[in-house]
Order: sequence, then structure tokens, then C-alpha cells
Amino acid sequence: MDINTPWLNSLLDSWLNEDLGRGDLTNCALTGQYGSAYWITKQNGIFCGGALATQLFKRLNASVQVNLLIQDGESFTIGERLLEVKGPAETLVAVERTALNLTMRLSGIATATAALVKKLEGTNVRLADTRKTTPGLRVLEKYAFRCGGGINHRLGLDDAAMLKENHIAWAGGITPALKAIRTTTPWPSKIIVEVENPDQAEEAIRAGVDGILLDEITPDILHNLVPKLRELASTRSGHQASKQVMLEASGVDPMNLQAFAATGIDLISTSAPITRSSWIDFSMRFENTN
Repeated sequence: MDINTPWLNSLLDSWLNEDLGRGDLTNCALTGQYGSAYWITKQNGIFCGGALATQLFKRLNASVQVNLLIQDGESFTIGERLLEVKGPAETLVAVERTALNLTMRLSGIATATAALVKKLEGTNVRLADTRKTTPGLRVLEKYAFRCGGGINHRLGLDDAAMLKENHIAWAGGITPALKAIRTTTPWPSKIIVEVENPDQAEEAIRAGVDGILLDEITPDILHNLVPKLRELASTRSGHQASKQVMLEASGVDPMNLQAFAATGIDLISTSAPITRSSWIDFSMRFENTN
């Protein structure tokens, strides 16, 4: 992740401003003092947000020294030190809560993602996220999902065109909707259709879709449907026949991932690691430098 973009720096500044307001009222007790501290974890998990925490400290005072003891995407165990930080004491306590909150949240997502990815080991199926994210935090939450071993679906409506139930109803069907989109979108753009039954899936293939999201379709049905869709895609006319159609299952119970993976699909998308994960508990503890 590129942490030196104006957008991200502005976001970090807004979070610091939210907590600091007109200034930390404890600041006068720490003026001129130098501090040394470390972060420790109270749980096992996957780390995420180290570079962001570093940037937060340095946004307030560039002289702060941060030593990351673990990298994003790496696992940690209870009692392990995650980072060390040194600098003006007033800066360390001013940034502490914001930096901890962010990394605990992102590490929770990464940890939950890793647990689901582990269930898919030995298959060729990848775990993808969704657009169910916290407004303003989408890029970071999706980054945490990647740190847990998942892959990102589209970041926004401008990444790829996805026709869902309402689109299909209001556009007059899958085929006319696809024709309209093909005439206006840039050529590298992908078109995905969310379908609820085999007939819709077959229509989408014939219409030249790039991907199909098979929503809440059971593994029993998918076992027969997936090979049929692959064969249908291979017989499409013209340049469409050479294009792979990505088959994705959604509306999947996270406890039932392996049953879906055995159907031959390419992706399983889930919002669970972002919408249902708990924060991982970290704390910052001071060191006596005397």
C-alpha cells in the first residue's frame, strides 16, 4: 500500500484532529519529556497497519522513531511485541489511541480473513471481499483483507459494471442491460452479472458477460451448473469464446466454504471478515529509560 498519497495523509490528519481537537489537555505535564514505549498483543492474529501507525506518529512529530517488529500480513502470538516507539512523550500519548484503534481494527479483519482462507487451502478457489465496508475506510479495510490472504473485488462502482437484481428488473433484462453497458464503458472494463438461478446464468453467458456472481445457489445445484456454464462459455461466438468467464459464489455461509469450493467455481465472495470481525486487543506500554 502506498502510504504517501495526499488522500491518505489527509485521512490520517483528520483522525488525529478528531482526537486532539484544540489540543491534548495533558500536554503541559509532559512538555520536554522523552518517552520510550512498545506495543504488545493480548491475542493471536495477523498484523495489519504498521506503516499507517508509523505515519500517524510522524504526522504529528517527524522526530518520532518507530521500529516495526512485525510486518503487515505476518502472524503474532499472545504477549508478542509488535513495535517500539521513541520520541517526545507528549506526541506518543497524543497519537497512541488513534494508532492503536486503526491497527486493532485492521488486524481484526486480516485475522478473520486468514481463518477463512485457511479453510480453502488445497483448492484453487480464492476468497474475495465485497463493497460492504465502513464509509471512508474502504481502501484500508480491503487492504487488511489482502493482508489476511484474500483478494479484492471491485473497490467501487467505477471499477467494473455489476448488474444486480434491481438493474436487471429496471433495464428490461440481462441482455439489453449488457448491450447498453458495452456501448459506453471503456474497453478494459469488466461486466459481471449477479444471478439467482441457472436460467439467468446461461443468459448472461450467451450475452457475453465477463463474470457471473452466483448468489445463494446451493452447492448441489452448482455441481451440475458450473460445468455447463464452462462448456457454454467455450462455444460462444467470436472473441468471446477465448475469454474466461469467472464464476463466483456469494451468499455463502462461512462455515460451508469447502462445499462450495468443491463445485469448481473460481471465487467465493464474502463480507464476513469486514462486517463481523472483532478488533484484536493491543496495548502500548511505557519503558523506563532511566
